Amino acid sequence: MTSLQPTTAPARPFLDWPVITDPVGWNADIALLGIQHSEPYAHDPFPNDQSRAPDAIRAKSESFCYNPAHWDFDTGSDLASSLPPRHIDIGNVGWSGKGDYGNYAAAITARVRHFWRQGAQIVVLGGDHGVTIPVVDALDAVGEPVHILHIDAHLDWREEVGGVRRGYSNPLQWASKIKAVSGMTQIGLRAIGSARRQEIEAARSYGSHLFSAEQIHADGMDAVLATIPRGCAVYLTIDADGLDPTEMPAVMAPTPGGIYFRQLAPLLRKVARSNRIVGMDIVEVAPSFDFANGLTCIMAGRLILNVLSASWNQGSTVWRSTRN
Repeated sequence: MTSLQPTTAPARPFLDWPVITDPVGWNADIALLGIQHSEPYAHDPFPNDQSRAPDAIRAKSESFCYNPAHWDFDTGSDLASSLPPRHIDIGNVGWSGKGDYGNYAAAITARVRHFWRQGAQIVVLGGDHGVTIPVVDALDAVGEPVHILHIDAHLDWREEVGGVRRGYSNPLQWASKIKAVSGMTQIGLRAIGSARRQEIEAARSYGSHLFSAEQIHADGMDAVLATIPRGCAVYLTIDADGLDPTEMPAVMAPTPGGIYFRQLAPLLRKVARSNRIVGMDIVEVAPSFDFANGLTCIMAGRLILNVLSASWNQGSTVWRSTRN
């Protein structure tokens, strides 16, 4: 415990959950953490717009959950009766951009590992997609193999970009080297991103299951669901640009043809009811571009609530059985 340092309190907590920034009080069933930065690329500004997203998503809490005691038609329950009693917002882990990024990443990994050793479920608000890297570095603390479900327009399988290995183009390649990761399913892929033929071949060689957005529009989510072993632990990473920009417009690389909430939310609920989602992140929200009444931040919140409710409500025994 002494190696952990306090976090920074958010301007408003997620869903007005209790805020505990002191590690002495870090004991929870669900812990939410804001991670503002990944290892920056030399050609990008620092801090980037996505570093503002953790507090921007929190600030829209009332829009995606007006009252936790009210009925949620997405999940067929109310959040108040679904969640376990110990759910906390532990604030943000910021970085000045000066000094060794490795120390910052290690501090994030230590925090996440602390909660996974407790058997808690982790929710991460990013930040760009590089913030996933120090989180998955803690997967050994889960105690069982973990399947990664990745929603994104981009493959994110670059080994390095300008010598940087822990930036937003690197997280899935990084995760493929982690022993605790048992497999991957990547959905929503489309258009042209940073991936080249060599990254596609590397992902396929690893055994990652790749689904384009066009495949999902044509065939639905059943084939996706079949790639996730029932009953296994799952880590969920959602890049906002994996969704169609008509629904999540505030991203740095909006691309037509993405998957829709009506496709993704039922998939996430099915996975959460059949598997233990040990953690999830939502990344790449760019608040400065969220002009449509904060729709992107609201969508982020709704996806989180679908996962949490399906994980913990009375129709699911996955998490409840692990806590008894």
